[in-house]
Amino acid sequence: MSAEAKMGTVGLVLHPRKLVQDSVEAILAAVRDRPVRVLARDSDRARLPEAVATVPDAVFAAQVDGLIALGGDGTMLGAMRLMADRPVPILGVNHGNLGFLAEVAPPQLPAALARLAAGDFTIERHAGIEAHADGAQLATGFGFNDVVLARAARTGAVSVDLWVNDVRYGYYRADAVVVATPTGSTAYNYAAGGPILSPSSDAVVITPVAPMSGIGRAVVLGAGDQVTLAVAADSAPIALDIDGTASASLTPGDRLTTMLRRDAAQVVRLSATEHASRSRIKLSLLDLPVRPDQLVELIPPELRQRAHDAIGRREA
Repeated sequence: MSAEAKMGTVGLVLHPRKLVQDSVEAILAAVRDRPVRVLARDSDRARLPEAVATVPDAVFAAQVDGLIALGGDGTMLGAMRLMADRPVPILGVNHGNLGFLAEVAPPQLPAALARLAAGDFTIERHAGIEAHADGAQLATGFGFNDVVLARAARTGAVSVDLWVNDVRYGYYRADAVVVATPTGSTAYNYAAGGPILSPSSDAVVITPVAPMSGIGRAVVLGAGDQVTLAVAADSAPIALDIDGTASASLTPGDRLTTMLRRDAAQVVRLSATEHASRSRIKLSLLDLPVRPDQLVELIPPELRQRAHDAIGRREA
């Protein structure tokens, strides 16, 4: 079956503030003579032309065969969460900054859409974290980057006991505790000194932020491990964030249980090699140590040629 046949309905997920109209017009132009319906959510109605139909979120998630996320990594994460119970291919168009998840820049979108129509792409599968809190107002939450337990105020410390598969392993006393997926390992986990996990790994990493006592290093666990963090009696009130969004408040006696869910999202890749190269550049911007000759390798060939030509003109 062709990619076009599979993509009968393409959904749009828009950044809430960025100007993405040019990308929307490029998408409409690409499907104008094809049997493809473009659908969006009612919340974006005012920002879309009449050619794009809108429906409630639940209907949107049930009807789309693929998504195009117009924004940055936050928009991609939102699109992935929206489809976590029914994964479909998601193409990210980077209207943001670093964009680890987004695949193309807006000028590259028409060519990317042609490749999608031809079926010339691969799928990169991503795991997510399902979180369930006992005793808090959150029943179940889901994220693709991380689950963070942080101090709700500037005083005190997060104090939680770590249980893995119902076995107690120790405790954390820190400013925050981060539970991250391989995708999220380059975010808060990395900033806190945790390791970068390969996107292909089936693992989760737990990293304390500014630990005061207890477990002071990052711990890497398997995808099948059930992780429970029980809030201790001496803990400050805890703000629970999932993918950077406030989700619940935890107090002593509450228990947060997390489990990695494999293959919870499908991200479109047009070239795995090019994506890996771009990711290396972005990680180098985050202070990942590389040698000088490696820095040259990270520069895209077309930019390398421009620099070489500019140097030649100056020397002439």
